[in-house]
Amino acid sequence: MKHNLMCGTWTPPGIIITVEFDDEALTLKLVKKTEIPKDEPISWMTFDHKRKNIYGASMKKWSSHAVKSPSEIVHSSSHPMGGHPKAAEADTKTRAIFVLAAKKPPYYVYGNPFYDYAGYGNVFSVKEDGSIDQHIQDYEYCDKSAIHGMVFDPTETYLYSADMWANQVWCHKKSEDGKLELVGSVDAPAKGDHPRWVEMHPSGKYLYALMEAGNRLCEYVIDEKTRLPVYTHKCYPLIPPDIPNPKMYRSDVVFLTQSSEYLFATSRANSFDLTGYIAAFKVSSDGVIERQICLNPTPTSGGHSNAVSPCPWTDEWIALTDDEKGGIEIYRWHKEFLARVARLEIKEPGFGMNAIWYD
Repeated sequence: MKHNLMCGTWTPPGIIITVEFDDEALTLKLVKKTEIPKDEPISWMTFDHKRKNIYGASMKKWSSHAVKSPSEIVHSSSHPMGGHPKAAEADTKTRAIFVLAAKKPPYYVYGNPFYDYAGYGNVFSVKEDGSIDQHIQDYEYCDKSAIHGMVFDPTETYLYSADMWANQVWCHKKSEDGKLELVGSVDAPAKGDHPRWVEMHPSGKYLYALMEAGNRLCEYVIDEKTRLPVYTHKCYPLIPPDIPNPKMYRSDVVFLTQSSEYLFATSRANSFDLTGYIAAFKVSSDGVIERQICLNPTPTSGGHSNAVSPCPWTDEWIALTDDEKGGIEIYRWHKEFLARVARLEIKEPGFGMNAIWYD
């Protein structure tokens, strides 16, 4: 069977690249390069709940693109970042970094600015066709915040956010109208951890927080009364323990497989002379991390990326992207062993952000 995946770029010009993975021939090939507004490259993209629209974190804007087929993707709207008035200005460092689409109605879009002036998340409504419509809310974190990843609980009642610069994990409650109100926040286990990414088990009982500077994965249990995450004091390395130069690494993302039996997390290296790493974990039916299975080197440092993307309908296939060489590759996960089966390099500036599985 053939599967299409889409991927964006870190730098201009804006382009969405569609590739095809053949799971019988074990090949990857380029399908199409779709031009989008040149100043709106997508550093993180996600599908809406129907896989009919791509939402993008697009430099100074949030963008939406209608997906009519793998080779027919049409830009439909762009909206500037909200929050601090300086966030969207051309001469500030602030950029859109992460976008999350609701899977339950109202199907709103939630975005995080990053770097400077990033103390507010942005909420957007969508039109009937799924394109981004109106900026409806700026919800507050703090003036030190730099949120890089968010996840809803299974009911989409609570939103958890990883805050690198404030060194916290936040919790907001979503109301029926899609807007958010603050529940609270907790400090990371160590001062220099810098939480970058969060993933939630479908049981709603456990949250996994990836620490960029701490280069570790920390397990949290959700307090049933406060809904805040509580550190279980269980953590796992995302780079080899006691490595002589730990500051040369920064961890990236964490995602569950579709069965939720396994958890994958990655790290990147700050030098092209080093490799990043990909780790796999066994997870119990209620969300407890039972054991770390592997910590394998990746082919490159990962650059800005090294983002792992498990296939949404099987545990067998895992995509990994890097922007050091502009690569996307597919791994087979079988009997708890990880084997690379295909790789494709595309020479576009900044290519190799996250991949999203279309079919």
